[in-house]
Amino acid sequence: MAMDDLDLLIKACRLRGGGDQTVDIEIRGGRIAAIESEILDGAATTMEAHGNLATESFINPHLHLDKVFTLNMLDDEAMRDYHGRSMGKAMTAIEQASRVKESYEQGWIVENVRTALRWAAKNGNTHIRAFADVDRKAKLEGVKALIQAREEFKGEVELQVVAFPQDGIVREPGAAELIREAMELGADLVGGIPWIEYSDEDAKSHIDQMFVIALEFEAGISMLVDDAGDPGLRTLETLAIKTLETGRQGKVLAHHARAMELYPEPYFQKLAALLAEAEIAVVSDPHTGPLHARVVVLRAENIVVCLGQDDISDAYYPYGHNSMLEVAFLASHLLWMTTRADMEVLYDMVTVDAAAAMGIEQHALEVDSAANLVVLQQPDVLGALRFHQPPMAVISGGKLLEELNQ
Repeated sequence: MAMDDLDLLIKACRLRGGGDQTVDIEIRGGRIAAIESEILDGAATTMEAHGNLATESFINPHLHLDKVFTLNMLDDEAMRDYHGRSMGKAMTAIEQASRVKESYEQGWIVENVRTALRWAAKNGNTHIRAFADVDRKAKLEGVKALIQAREEFKGEVELQVVAFPQDGIVREPGAAELIREAMELGADLVGGIPWIEYSDEDAKSHIDQMFVIALEFEAGISMLVDDAGDPGLRTLETLAIKTLETGRQGKVLAHHARAMELYPEPYFQKLAALLAEAEIAVVSDPHTGPLHARVVVLRAENIVVCLGQDDISDAYYPYGHNSMLEVAFLASHLLWMTTRADMEVLYDMVTVDAAAAMGIEQHALEVDSAANLVVLQQPDVLGALRFHQPPMAVISGGKLLEELNQ
């Protein structure tokens, strides 16, 4: 897909906050070498942006990549329960959706994954934190498929593979050992879903066991927390406390936290303070369920919040095509973030803020940063969100992957 690693000059593009002024961007050796009003030096490849917007590439911090395109393998019962207004049957939905894993095989999973990653490249989505279920049904088939795809797409779409105990740790004997095996195979991060356990004590044990493995492999942690309509869920608090106890500030990412919408205000304020102290960022996927984390309020408390795709055509969500612009467009409506200032925040949430949450350094459109960027088909963020089209061009690691509509 990618061209050779050639020097690239992008002519006449707009930058966010730059008004109608256009600049040229020079890329050499996989990095941004210059951003100037006009660059006259020749380059091996030159492309015209025609006054359209150039920004950092998009980043998806949450995708169940092993499950993409499995919707037709199941009925709609899981989706019906997960999307119920109260989300009170979210645990039941997960149990119903787990049936697909009885058919897990690395071969067909990796074929689906390849399609999803080709879509990611087309849509300018160059980095993905990808979850693979690990349990007695899934075994290590999903992890193996994602590790294979990670190597195949290296330099185009960078994957961070999460070994994810979807069905629990305490309630799924042997799952912890499988997570350790997945890390030995080459998974990048340890996952978790402590709220799926039957008791608060078991949820704490779930978190404790995953931290033991993460510390053993010096790996980061991504946990799905409080993903149901139950204001009594408190696993995000437990996760934050464990992060502080183990000194893992900045190494832990929390996903969903939908129960937060139902928390009493005094408890929410306590939780927000804990998150800030533990340096835990939050990934919200408001388009995949009727409840969601308090995105706007969390950001006002200086907590990093970003948006994820979560699913592509599986038992939890029927749509999706690895377009973070589409995700931001949907979130704009669901979160009522519709002012121009809100649009800029939404754009940050699928680019630079998502990068910060995933620990990706130098993901900024500035000189000396890694050359991961997109040239859009519109001149500003308003147009980008309104049309949420694939970019005109996608550059990953300095390589031109896609050049559309030329």
